[in-house]
Amino acid sequence: MTDSRLLLLEDVRFSWPKATEATLDIPLFSMEHGERVFLRGPSGSGKTTLLSLIAAVLSPDRGVVKVAGTDLATVRGAARDRFRADHIGLVFQQFNLLPFLSVSQNVLLPCRFSARRRIRAQEMGGSLDGEVQRLLTALNLDAAALRHRQAMSLSVGQQQRVAVARALIGRPQLVIADEPTSALDADTRDAFLELLFAEIEATGASLLFVSHDAALAQRFDRHVDLPELNRAEQATG
Repeated sequence: MTDSRLLLLEDVRFSWPKATEATLDIPLFSMEHGERVFLRGPSGSGKTTLLSLIAAVLSPDRGVVKVAGTDLATVRGAARDRFRADHIGLVFQQFNLLPFLSVSQNVLLPCRFSARRRIRAQEMGGSLDGEVQRLLTALNLDAAALRHRQAMSLSVGQQQRVAVARALIGRPQLVIADEPTSALDADTRDAFLELLFAEIEATGASLLFVSHDAALAQRFDRHVDLPELNRAEQATG
């Protein structure tokens, strides 16, 4: 029977080398297609480790991690990188733009690694350049003025939205945002969230939004506290 859930973690345990205790011990966590989930946890609670497992950067010591119906344990080597590029858009806390590349080149990076996302982007915008302009405009950036500028010349707020455009291009099924509002004041944060939600809804993606700021939780379909989900945290608490 095919699992209809977009994301499934079942009996997942992970320990860092030489650690005496597990960092994560997750009995069950899942997401539906199109769902927006807020994941909260304090610093050091294992949020980044969990995201790395979902994004196929790390492999669990035991258990099952499935994305879009694929058990990540069955995907190895370069195929894992292609799978990640095909299905997952990532917004990092520090944005991780390549500073000497232009805005357009940064946004298009996933399309260099994923033929699937390149085709989707061309279908959406009529061309890759057209889709870059569409996304930047949707995120309240002046595409004509900014797309040829180097990423290092942008403000923090502009870099943040470029990072979101990069995560969204080619319509990945799952977008993971790791503390993307931590450097923003309240007004800028609220405006950014409205733009992010609008574009997520337009693309039909699921959103896993990770933050320590519990005040944001009410904006999401569902919120999850990682310490309550993680048996390893409960065992040491």
